[in-house]
Amino acid sequence: MKFLLKLISGMIVVVLLASAGIVAATWEPDRSVAELSERWAPPPSQFINVNGQQVHLRDEGPRQDPLPIVLLHGTSASLHTWDGWVAELSKTRRVIRFDLLGFGLTGPAADGNYQIDAYVDFVIDVMDALKVDQFVLGGNSLGGSIAWRTASAHPRRGEKLILVDSGGYPFQADSMPIAFVISQTPVLNQIMEYTLPRSAVEASVKDVYGDPSLVTAELVDRYFDLSLREGNRGALRERFAQLEYTDHSDLVRNLQQPTLVLWGSEDHLIPTSIAKRFEEDLPNGKLVMFDGLGHVPHEENPASTVAEVIRFL
Repeated sequence: MKFLLKLISGMIVVVLLASAGIVAATWEPDRSVAELSERWAPPPSQFINVNGQQVHLRDEGPRQDPLPIVLLHGTSASLHTWDGWVAELSKTRRVIRFDLLGFGLTGPAADGNYQIDAYVDFVIDVMDALKVDQFVLGGNSLGGSIAWRTASAHPRRGEKLILVDSGGYPFQADSMPIAFVISQTPVLNQIMEYTLPRSAVEASVKDVYGDPSLVTAELVDRYFDLSLREGNRGALRERFAQLEYTDHSDLVRNLQQPTLVLWGSEDHLIPTSIAKRFEEDLPNGKLVMFDGLGHVPHEENPASTVAEVIRFL
């Protein structure tokens, strides 16, 4: 009996030492906005004060455009995910994009509220701060959910919608990025605030690409660095804790805005069945599916996806 207790005690010690070694090897402290801005917020980036929140934003293209395009990124992404689209769209249109609460260089919400309604208010507050009354609103994943919910709550302000692999219905993921899994796992999501293996970020980004070979070291750097922005790891945990699972298809069916729905056929996070639900429920919706692309088709193949946007606009 004593031998068994010693054996168990020894195994516990080994596990604890191994865990401590892993934590030590993957220890990553928070990084300040000032530290990150040199690489990730050069011009035309700016920071504007919105209700006391310093919002990282880019506002590009002709200012005389009467109907700017506003683009919202997804979970754990940043305004940079739209670089390919903006390079083309800003030649003729004003394009506004910003880091959402809890992500990128904007960082955590002061009140810790990451409900969709809070994001809707945030979008409207940013537009009010820029004195933009009406706009075309586009979004990917979480950003898509925020986009159509904003159009639902403020129908006069959102003239058209562009939904890219958008959230909006309850779904069962075929595959979930490891960083998302960790963020929803008790204890691990607490440890994550102090550790972050770059390999986990790389695996997560590859998981949402249809062709993982397109994921470059610089792309991983961007996701990795901005995840380390002070407070973002805790904000991600809180965002997942506040997820809602209500079916709001009744709101989708009431949307009157012309809506373009873009989807990657290889999206294993939000399956293509959700794209078809949007197509069925939207009164003025059009679905375009892209063969071989994943959950972020606008990032994976900007040229082919933005071409559909230009035709739609």
